[in-house]
Amino acid sequence: MSNHTAVTEFILQGFSEHPEYHIFLFCCFLSLYCVALTGNVLIIVAISFSPGLHTPMYFFLFNLATMDIICTSAIMPKTLEGLMIEKSSISFGGCMAQLYFLTWALSSELLLLTVMAYDRYAAICHPLHYNTMMNKAFCSVLAAGVWVICAFNSSIHTGLTVRLNFCGPNVITHFFCEIPPLLRLSCSSTYVNNVMTTLADAFYDGFDFLMIIVSYGFIISSILKMRSSKGKQKAFSTCSSHLIVVCMYYTAVFYAYISPMSGYSAEKSKLVGVLYTMVSPTLNPLIYTLRNKEVKAALRKVFLFFRN
Repeated sequence: MSNHTAVTEFILQGFSEHPEYHIFLFCCFLSLYCVALTGNVLIIVAISFSPGLHTPMYFFLFNLATMDIICTSAIMPKTLEGLMIEKSSISFGGCMAQLYFLTWALSSELLLLTVMAYDRYAAICHPLHYNTMMNKAFCSVLAAGVWVICAFNSSIHTGLTVRLNFCGPNVITHFFCEIPPLLRLSCSSTYVNNVMTTLADAFYDGFDFLMIIVSYGFIISSILKMRSSKGKQKAFSTCSSHLIVVCMYYTAVFYAYISPMSGYSAEKSKLVGVLYTMVSPTLNPLIYTLRNKEVKAALRKVFLFFRN
């Protein structure tokens, strides 16, 4: 170890193995980033200035939009820079900061999706007690709990990564700083990191997903018991947007971490990284607005207000 020099910066490999696609990827990623920022900011503004949207469902959607902005903004500027220059480097501190905010945002989104599933369960299975079950104070506690728990989780993983010794190769086989490729560069033992990563995956990918499945099990059971076809259609429509987002997120998560393919694959990790850091934050606003008359009406009011 004494014969090696401590790493002070990392090289992000990005998409350097395909230089012929750099301009195309830059245009695609920049477009996705602009749409993601615009869409999520519009959702935040619409919910903030529309009293009719001050309900638990839209309160959690407000938080999801904020997390999407943090998630995509944590990695996109550096990714776009890497597509325009020959070698993209990032300082050790910058890498750890990127790792912290990305882990914080992604884990918060997964946990918030569970909270949103519970909100839909309360609305459909206990409509008469919904206002009591999901009162303003309880919703605030749930949202704050998501932010705090996931900030603590991210602090643990970032802290464990900071304590590692990096003294050899410094090329990260990804377009942003992520735990698996960083652990592969460590000169010291990563046993504790691997254990904590496995525990976090079990909680966010296993427990959270199980809670969502249980919630929707009760929801579907309640919907099937409804006599009115109009009531069934309305109940399904209130859940459809959330269910699409859940499927989108967990498809990427399962493909990345629970697929039968053994070992870490850089190409697979990059593909999944594009899905949950660029595509998902871009599609979330579209999914929630295109299928929601209330949000579309609120956005029209916002546009009219700024035009006048």
